[in-house]
Amino acid sequence: MPIAGQWTYRSYLNNPELVDGDANKALSLIFGEGVFTLETPSPDTVVGTLDMGGGYVLDLKGKITRDPQGPTLVEMNGYGRAGSPTDGWEYDYHAWPGYLWPKAVHQVPSLLGTTIRAKPHNGEPGGVTASFIAVRQ
Repeated sequence: MPIAGQWTYRSYLNNPELVDGDANKALSLIFGEGVFTLETPSPDTVVGTLDMGGGYVLDLKGKITRDPQGPTLVEMNGYGRAGSPTDGWEYDYHAWPGYLWPKAVHQVPSLLGTTIRAKPHNGEPGGVTASFIAVRQ
C-alpha cells in the first residue's frame, strides 16, 4: 500500500473505560487531530507534516521498513517549528497499514499506530502515549 498522500489523523488516549454512549466522554478521549501529508522520496524514507490547524504543525521524517513476510512499518519523528505554537514539541509515531479485506466494499486504506510525546512541552509531561488511526483522504 502506498504511504504517500494525505491522511486524516486522530489519536486517542488509551483509557480502557467504556464511554457508554456518552458523546462528551468519547470526545474527551481525542488526544490530537489533523492531516498527515506524507511523501516517500525513496522506498524506505518518509517525510511530511502533521497539520493540526491554527499554526500547529509538526515536520515529520522517518523510515519505512517493508517486510515481504510481514507488515510494513512506518516510523516517524515529528518536530515542532521554531517560532510557532509547536516550538519545542517532539512526538514519535509507529504505524502499520490496516488490513485490506479482499471482499471489502468501499474500504478506505488506513494507518494504525501509536504515538508518544517524546519530550515535555507546555507544562505537559513527556512519555504520554496514545493510539491513532489515519485514513486516506
